[in-house]
Amino acid sequence: MKVVNNTPKFITVEGGEGVGKTTQLRLIETRLQALNIPLLVTREPGGTPLGEQLRALLLQKDGLAPTAMAELLMVFAARAQHVSTVIAPALERGEWVLCDRFTDASFAYQGFGRGISLEVIAQLAEIVHPTTKPDLTILLDVDPEIGLQRARARGELDRFEREAAPFFEAVRAGYLSQVEREPDRWRVINAGADLENVQRQLDALLNEWIAGATS
Repeated sequence: MKVVNNTPKFITVEGGEGVGKTTQLRLIETRLQALNIPLLVTREPGGTPLGEQLRALLLQKDGLAPTAMAELLMVFAARAQHVSTVIAPALERGEWVLCDRFTDASFAYQGFGRGISLEVIAQLAEIVHPTTKPDLTILLDVDPEIGLQRARARGELDRFEREAAPFFEAVRAGYLSQVEREPDRWRVINAGADLENVQRQLDALLNEWIAGATS
């Protein structure tokens, strides 16, 4: 595939626990690099020294857990630093950005999962990144019970992974609600299938989307 139009794109990958984001992000990265697309790969929460410190606080399983609102504000503090110092500058340089989670995760986790007003989250998003929005968001979708089984098999669980099943069911519902609201931006992968099947789905998706994005 020949890249004709290399206008920088912002691609995000979303999903609940145990959906295989790390593995599929590597595949996407490899595909884009094979096309000689300048690429920055990053993650949320994190992506900056400050963001990584906040990530550690958010995921720690010991100590007093932040309230739902404190959790949301910590995520957006990390995001503000991330967008300002990493994501926006990369796009301005002409690089594509591939990010493990972004604001859609806040709607799913803190909105649907914790019960915070979606309007409040939307207001924070408008303040923190009014002009920086994903061009493509890939949802790795799996039954929460399967995802939790995979997460447990990986080893010790972090604070989010220790939540009860209804929380993750709400998170999944939050993601699927966003897919319905913005179908042009979202693509859904059945991440409950075996690895080979998931990667075939992802390959087909990338072939179609990149061809349209770069023609």
